[in-house]
Amino acid sequence: MTVLEDSTVASSLDPDAQRVTDAVEALLAEHDPTTMDDREFRGARFDAGLAWVHFAEGDGGLGVRPELNKIVESAMRTAGAKPTDPSTFFMHLAGPTIATHGSAEVKARFLRPMFTGEEKWCQLFSEPGAGSDFAGLGTKAERDGEEWIVNGQKVWNTLAHLADYGMLVTRTDPDAPKHKGMTYFALDMKADGVEVRPLRQITGEAEFNEVYMTDVRVPDSCRVGDVGEGWRASLTTLMNERNAIGGGGGGAPKRGAAANDAVEVWNAMDPSKQSAADKDTLMKWWVQAEVGRLTNMRAAQNAKSGNPGPEMSIAKLAYSELNKGLYEFCMNLLGADALIDFDYTYRRPEDLDVSGTAHGLRYAFLRVRANSIEGGTSEIMRNILGEQVLGLPGEPRVDKNVAWKEVPRN
Repeated sequence: MTVLEDSTVASSLDPDAQRVTDAVEALLAEHDPTTMDDREFRGARFDAGLAWVHFAEGDGGLGVRPELNKIVESAMRTAGAKPTDPSTFFMHLAGPTIATHGSAEVKARFLRPMFTGEEKWCQLFSEPGAGSDFAGLGTKAERDGEEWIVNGQKVWNTLAHLADYGMLVTRTDPDAPKHKGMTYFALDMKADGVEVRPLRQITGEAEFNEVYMTDVRVPDSCRVGDVGEGWRASLTTLMNERNAIGGGGGGAPKRGAAANDAVEVWNAMDPSKQSAADKDTLMKWWVQAEVGRLTNMRAAQNAKSGNPGPEMSIAKLAYSELNKGLYEFCMNLLGADALIDFDYTYRRPEDLDVSGTAHGLRYAFLRVRANSIEGGTSEIMRNILGEQVLGLPGEPRVDKNVAWKEVPRN
């Protein structure tokens, strides 16, 4: 079976691409995704190095360029493999973090069941007193032999009610400056002392949660990275989160991307209600969405390693602002019809729809408000772009070299 006969990527001039193509063909020759259990098939895919091809061999990868993942994804769709379960979204954040910073034992323990979907993950970063100032977090972890005792609270934890493990960042050294005294763990969400409480949103859902940890014992074997290096590991998670939210995976969705929703609304309208001004606005949104799509593709093709850099803050910021404006425009086109046909009943979701489009335009209009908050607020994204991409002077930081415990807090 030839997976990509027409691909210009998988050519004899590109041995890495050919290697990926050969691995895909070997996998599909022995495993039929249309007849196998999905988790069993994904396990075989991991073992073949086709989970994340840019990861090291043995960690679900082949050690090749990250953009070659698109060969695998295209082949999986063609072969009839099931789409990735939306409830496993956080493997796109936890996987690269563990692969980059985890020990061999941590990678062997977590990467495979994460990719197969046997173990679902959530993110435990934000706190009530340390939202945008992530490095100011105060959840405490104290060492007790081969375990750590954790106490604290996290908030805005998406799908924590479904998760088996959480990406947890704690304060392990209050005497160190705030960026230096943090440590990253994989937290068993079913452990004694972990309590998950729902946070209801304007959509009616409780997709978000707050998580309380009271004397929770976390084995040191679940530590990701060195003690005190939680900030570095967290940056890997955050960069991949912005990449995922911003659509920087390097795929090639339909031209116009999310703006096609507005095009569908326009085409369904009574022609007598279509104004020249609205048509002009529609084209502006379509062009903006298309520019974002092409920019993300170019960024993915230029990537030299698996983890994106600060430039992905551009995509995340642009995507957030695009979505808010785009779906507000859709509601304006719908007029009074935008006020009906949406169920606000309280419910606990079983999956994640970051774009909001899976549940209709009215849901999307409400859900995408969160795009400018999750993964770093738009204000924080502008700071990152100014300082790390454009090289502008940073804002004064009077607490940079001060012990965390001495920094004033509310």
